[in-house]
Amino acid sequence: MSEILIRGAERVVTMNADRAEVAGADVLIRGGVIAGVGPGLQTTGEVVEARGCVVTPGLVNTHHHLYQTLTRAVPGGQDALLFGWLKTLYPIWARFGPEEMRVSALVGLAELALSGCTLTSDHLYLYPNGARLDDTIDAAREIGLRFHPTRGAMSIGESAGGLPPDALVEAEPAILKDMERVADAFHDPSDGAMVRVGFAPCSPFSVSRDLMREAAILARDKGVMLHTHLAENDEDIAYSLEKFGCRPGQYAEDLGWTGDDVWHAHCVKLDRAEIDLFARSRTGIAHCPCSNCRLGSGIAPVRRMRDAGVKVGLGVDGSASNDAGNIVAEARQAMLLQRVANGADAMSAREALEIATLGGARVLGRRDCGSLEPGKRADIAIWDVSGIEAAGAWDPVAALILCGPTRVRDLFVEGRPVVRDGQVTTLDLGRAIADQSRLARRLMA
Repeated sequence: MSEILIRGAERVVTMNADRAEVAGADVLIRGGVIAGVGPGLQTTGEVVEARGCVVTPGLVNTHHHLYQTLTRAVPGGQDALLFGWLKTLYPIWARFGPEEMRVSALVGLAELALSGCTLTSDHLYLYPNGARLDDTIDAAREIGLRFHPTRGAMSIGESAGGLPPDALVEAEPAILKDMERVADAFHDPSDGAMVRVGFAPCSPFSVSRDLMREAAILARDKGVMLHTHLAENDEDIAYSLEKFGCRPGQYAEDLGWTGDDVWHAHCVKLDRAEIDLFARSRTGIAHCPCSNCRLGSGIAPVRRMRDAGVKVGLGVDGSASNDAGNIVAEARQAMLLQRVANGADAMSAREALEIATLGGARVLGRRDCGSLEPGKRADIAIWDVSGIEAAGAWDPVAALILCGPTRVRDLFVEGRPVVRDGQVTTLDLGRAIADQSRLARRLMA
């Protein structure tokens, strides 16, 4: 069985139960699993020197729309609130097809990998011109990231009082049929799984109550998780009160959308009762601080959520609303926003790093990931703290969040190298970027 020894790290951040940080330590990988953490480990396999580096668990991204990597900085959406932003972008997205989905996923996943991400979810809720969830799964397999794609959907178009154009919505029986197809074809519930599928109707304002309920029933039958957008901004709350006569948390609970197998994106506007509901039910939250800032949605009450016991992970959200896909930068932003809202002692750098690693793994139901301990999967990020970004830093672990670096030196997923010396090893990134530029020019025409 093959081995890799990461040797002599300045600090290994384990995220174990004691949150131990071990100086001058090694990490031994054997067959895709962590076999040991500590000083003086030995191997007959490959040795990766980690002097001057901090080693952490791979970071986890709990919310993304990878297809949006093709629509960054679109002029009509640069200064719009959520609903206006969507109105601008829907007609562009309607021109996508399988190639756009695959190429945008390749570029977005590579960007995540370079920021230390080993596990990411994706929320794909539109399927124009023959596009399928399979397109993004193929991209993730090529790059080698651990992937939780969700089969999203929109079923209520403009003609029925919804937000999306009719060309981008699907019939609900067809949605449920394809959800069943992708679960049967791709979902792997085993430890070490590289692909797990979820079901993700886009939002309460783009699908019917019946679809939300039926998707929840089907998900539990198939043993997959549930995901959607919830309580993202004031418009979202107003819509819920007007159309459903209740707040989003109550709407979710009424339809079976709370529980340990559910996580919601954003939740900027949850009130105290909804936070308590999510804590009791073990419902997870994907916190997307940069996107929330970009769209003016507000500051999510993450401090209150964490104190109540809510599971919280980080999400970069789509690259049309961020407009970046850097998960370690997202951790820094999460920390800064809680300090703006609650004071400079509201969140430490280490807590932000915990949310970005162990927190995200818990939200996605991955007990086999999120920490560096014997028996856990070998998803590992190596950060060189000897460069200019961390120059003068007294605390190399806090430096990752407070000053940098924001790009990994090396990244291993299931013990396989995805990034080496700051370069993606599994993809011709130059060609992928060129393909992305070609497709973007075509969409602009």
